[in-house]
Amino acid sequence: MMNEINMVPFIDVMLVLLIIFMVSAPLITTGLVDLPTVGKAKQRPQHVIEIVLGMDDKLRMKLDAGEPQPASLATLAARVREAQGGNADTPVVISADKQVRYESVVKVMDLLQRAGVQRVGLSVKSSG
Repeated sequence: MMNEINMVPFIDVMLVLLIIFMVSAPLITTGLVDLPTVGKAKQRPQHVIEIVLGMDDKLRMKLDAGEPQPASLATLAARVREAQGGNADTPVVISADKQVRYESVVKVMDLLQRAGVQRVGLSVKSSG
Protein backbone atom coordinates (compact mmCIF):
# COMPACT_ATOMS: atom_id res chain seq x y z
CA MET A 1 0.00 0.00 0.00
CA MET A 2 1.06 3.53 -0.84
CA ASN A 3 0.54 6.15 1.87
CA GLU A 4 1.30 9.11 -0.41
CA ILE A 5 -1.21 11.21 -2.37
CA ASN A 6 -0.79 11.08 -6.11
CA MET A 7 -0.46 14.77 -7.15
CA VAL A 8 -0.23 14.23 -10.93
CA PRO A 9 -4.02 14.25 -11.65
CA PHE A 10 -4.43 17.32 -9.45
CA ILE A 11 -1.68 19.19 -11.31
CA ASP A 12 -3.15 18.18 -14.68
CA VAL A 13 -6.56 19.55 -13.74
CA MET A 14 -5.03 22.81 -12.46
CA LEU A 15 -3.03 23.30 -15.67
CA VAL A 16 -6.11 22.72 -17.82
CA LEU A 17 -8.10 25.25 -15.75
CA LEU A 18 -5.24 27.73 -15.98
CA ILE A 19 -5.17 27.44 -19.77
CA ILE A 20 -8.97 27.81 -20.00
CA PHE A 21 -8.92 30.98 -17.88
CA MET A 22 -5.98 32.44 -19.81
CA VAL A 23 -7.78 31.90 -23.12
CA SER A 24 -11.17 33.15 -21.96
CA ALA A 25 -9.94 36.23 -20.00
CA PRO A 26 -9.46 38.50 -23.05
CA LEU A 27 -12.93 37.56 -24.34
CA ILE A 28 -14.74 38.82 -21.24
CA THR A 29 -16.11 42.31 -21.83
CA THR A 30 -16.00 44.72 -18.94
CA GLY A 31 -19.20 46.46 -17.97
CA LEU A 32 -19.34 50.11 -18.94
CA VAL A 33 -21.08 52.58 -16.66
CA ASP A 34 -22.37 55.77 -18.25
CA LEU A 35 -21.55 58.38 -15.61
CA PRO A 36 -22.82 61.94 -15.77
CA THR A 37 -20.34 64.61 -16.74
CA VAL A 38 -19.81 68.06 -15.34
CA GLY A 39 -19.64 70.88 -17.82
CA LYS A 40 -19.42 74.61 -17.59
CA ALA A 41 -22.10 76.78 -19.10
CA LYS A 42 -20.82 79.52 -21.39
CA GLN A 43 -23.26 81.94 -19.84
CA ARG A 44 -25.81 81.80 -17.06
CA PRO A 45 -29.40 81.28 -18.27
CA GLN A 46 -31.65 84.31 -17.97
CA HIS A 47 -34.23 82.65 -15.73
CA VAL A 48 -32.86 80.37 -12.99
CA ILE A 49 -34.59 79.00 -9.91
CA GLU A 50 -32.12 78.31 -7.10
CA ILE A 51 -32.95 76.21 -4.05
CA VAL A 52 -30.58 76.96 -1.16
CA LEU A 53 -30.26 74.29 1.52
CA GLY A 54 -28.61 75.66 4.67
CA MET A 55 -26.80 73.91 7.50
CA ASP A 56 -29.98 73.87 9.56
CA ASP A 57 -31.78 71.95 6.73
CA LYS A 58 -33.97 75.00 6.07
CA LEU A 59 -34.91 75.61 2.45
CA ARG A 60 -34.85 78.95 0.71
CA MET A 61 -35.93 79.57 -2.88
CA LYS A 62 -34.27 82.28 -4.93
CA LEU A 63 -35.57 83.43 -8.32
CA ASP A 64 -32.90 84.69 -10.72
CA ALA A 65 -30.65 86.90 -8.57
CA GLY A 66 -33.32 88.03 -6.10
CA GLU A 67 -33.57 87.60 -2.37
CA PRO A 68 -34.01 84.04 -1.07
CA GLN A 69 -37.51 83.39 0.27
CA PRO A 70 -38.13 80.73 2.94
CA ALA A 71 -39.80 77.56 1.67
CA SER A 72 -40.95 74.29 3.16
CA LEU A 73 -40.42 70.82 1.75
CA ALA A 74 -44.19 70.32 1.46
CA THR A 75 -44.77 73.36 -0.75
CA LEU A 76 -41.44 73.42 -2.59
CA ALA A 77 -42.55 71.48 -5.68
CA ALA A 78 -45.67 73.61 -6.17
CA ARG A 79 -43.68 76.83 -5.76
CA VAL A 80 -41.06 75.71 -8.27
CA ARG A 81 -43.71 74.73 -10.83
CA GLU A 82 -45.39 78.09 -10.29
CA ALA A 83 -42.06 79.93 -10.71
CA GLN A 84 -41.40 78.03 -13.92
CA GLY A 85 -44.66 79.34 -15.30
CA GLY A 86 -45.33 76.33 -17.52
CA ASN A 87 -41.85 76.44 -19.08
CA ALA A 88 -40.28 73.06 -18.26
CA ASP A 89 -36.91 74.21 -19.68
CA THR A 90 -36.33 76.62 -16.80
CA PRO A 91 -33.37 75.18 -14.87
CA VAL A 92 -33.54 74.50 -11.15
CA VAL A 93 -30.22 74.56 -9.29
CA ILE A 94 -29.78 73.10 -5.81
CA SER A 95 -27.10 74.79 -3.69
CA ALA A 96 -26.18 73.27 -0.36
CA ASP A 97 -23.65 73.96 2.35
CA LYS A 98 -20.93 71.33 2.55
CA GLN A 99 -22.01 70.47 6.12
CA VAL A 100 -25.50 69.43 4.95
CA ARG A 101 -26.16 65.68 4.87
CA TYR A 102 -26.26 64.25 1.37
CA GLU A 103 -29.59 62.62 2.21
CA SER A 104 -31.24 66.05 2.51
CA VAL A 105 -30.00 67.11 -0.92
CA VAL A 106 -31.18 63.87 -2.51
CA LYS A 107 -34.58 64.24 -0.81
CA VAL A 108 -35.04 67.70 -2.37
CA MET A 109 -33.85 66.47 -5.76
CA ASP A 110 -36.18 63.46 -5.64
CA LEU A 111 -39.13 65.65 -4.64
CA LEU A 112 -38.56 67.94 -7.62
CA GLN A 113 -38.15 65.09 -10.08
CA ARG A 114 -41.33 63.39 -8.84
CA ALA A 115 -43.17 66.68 -9.36
CA GLY A 116 -42.15 66.65 -13.02
CA VAL A 117 -39.38 69.27 -12.93
CA GLN A 118 -37.16 68.33 -15.88
CA ARG A 119 -33.91 70.27 -15.45
CA VAL A 120 -32.58 69.81 -11.91
CA GLY A 121 -28.89 70.36 -11.28
CA LEU A 122 -26.44 70.79 -8.45
CA SER A 123 -24.36 73.90 -7.89
CA VAL A 124 -20.70 73.09 -7.35
CA LYS A 125 -17.85 75.27 -6.21
CA SER A 126 -14.57 74.60 -7.93
CA SER A 127 -11.50 74.72 -5.76
CA GLY A 128 -8.57 76.51 -7.26
